[in-house]
Amino acid sequence: MSNSEFVEAGRADALGSVGAGEPSPYLDSAPLAPGDNVRLIAPSGPTDEESLQRAIAQLESWGLRVVPGEHIRARHPRVKYLAGTDAERRADLVDAWCDPDTDAVIALRGGFGAMRLLDGIDFDLMRRHMLRRDGRPKLLTGSSDITALHQAWDHHLGVATLFCPMVGNDPFKNSTVVPDEVASWLVHPWGGRELGFPAEDAALPLSRAQTLVPGSTKGRLGGGNLSLIAAGMGSPELIDVRERRERRGPSILMLEDVDEELYRLDNLMVQLVRGGWFTSADAVVLGSWQDCAPVHEVEALMIDYLGGLGIPIVSEMGFGHDPDAPSAPLGVDVTLEAEPGERPRLWVDRAAGQA
Repeated sequence: MSNSEFVEAGRADALGSVGAGEPSPYLDSAPLAPGDNVRLIAPSGPTDEESLQRAIAQLESWGLRVVPGEHIRARHPRVKYLAGTDAERRADLVDAWCDPDTDAVIALRGGFGAMRLLDGIDFDLMRRHMLRRDGRPKLLTGSSDITALHQAWDHHLGVATLFCPMVGNDPFKNSTVVPDEVASWLVHPWGGRELGFPAEDAALPLSRAQTLVPGSTKGRLGGGNLSLIAAGMGSPELIDVRERRERRGPSILMLEDVDEELYRLDNLMVQLVRGGWFTSADAVVLGSWQDCAPVHEVEALMIDYLGGLGIPIVSEMGFGHDPDAPSAPLGVDVTLEAEPGERPRLWVDRAAGQA
C-alpha cells in the first residue's frame, strides 16, 4: 500500500468511527491552536463592516488565520434580514466546511436563515470532507439561529459542535467575560470542564443557576434555541426524536430563547411535547430568556409541561442570549448534579484515561 493509500485508509477508518458513538477528540485535545485556519461565514442574517472587521480582529488576536466567506458582505436583493441569497450563503457554508485547510467554521452572527440552507446541502459530500488535516473533525461554532446547523451536524455528521456567542454580535463588544470564555473553549480541551459560571471563580459573573426539580444524571448534551428546534420538528434532522434514547442512550437537553412572549413559548413547548422531543430527555437544562416573559413565569410554564416527567430540571444556566452567555459543547457526554437546596452543576465528562 502506498503512503497516499495508507493515509486515505486512515481517513476512511476515522470517518467510519465519527458519529458511531465515539467520544469527541476535543475532550482531551484543544480544538484550535495558534496558526489554525478558521472560515468566517454569515449563514443567517447580514452584518455591517464594523462588526465584520471587529470579528476578524478578535479571531486574529487568538492567533488564528481567518478566511472570510466569499459572500459574507452580501445582502439578499429582496429579503432584508438575510445575508445574501440562500445559494450564496449555502455556498459559503459548504465551501468553508469542504476546504481541506479548514479547522473550524465560525458563524459571524445569527438572526434568521440557517434552516433555509439545509435541504440543498449534500451531506454525503460534507461527510467526506469533515476531517481536518490532523484527522480530527472540523468544528462548527455559533448559537441562536445556528441551532439549525447544530441539529443538522448532529444528525448527518455525528460530530460535536460548540454552541457559543458569535464574534459579530454585541457580547463580543460589550461583555467583559464572553471573549475570554469563548476562547477558552476553543484553545483548551473540554473534558472535565464545568459549564456555566462556576461559583468558585470570582472573576466570572455570579451564577444564577437554580434547581427546579432535583436529581443527578448523565447524558449526551443536545438542544439549543427553542424556536429553532420547534421549527425543525418533522424535518429530516428531528424526524426520529422518539427513538433517539433507545438508539443513542441518555441525553440532557437544553433550551433558551429571546424576545418571545409567554404565550409564544407555550405554543413552542406544545410543538416539542406533541412531537416527542422530550422522550429522549433524562434532564432538561434551561438557559437565558432574554427579553421574554419574567423568568419565574417561564419556569412555571416549563414545570407545567415537564414537571411530571420525573427528571431533573434546572434553570438559569445562562447560555443563549444573555449578555454574558457562556458556551456549551453539544454532542458530548455531560454530568448534571442538581441536589435539593444546592446550586446545580453541569460539567463535561472526561475522556477515558484523561487525567
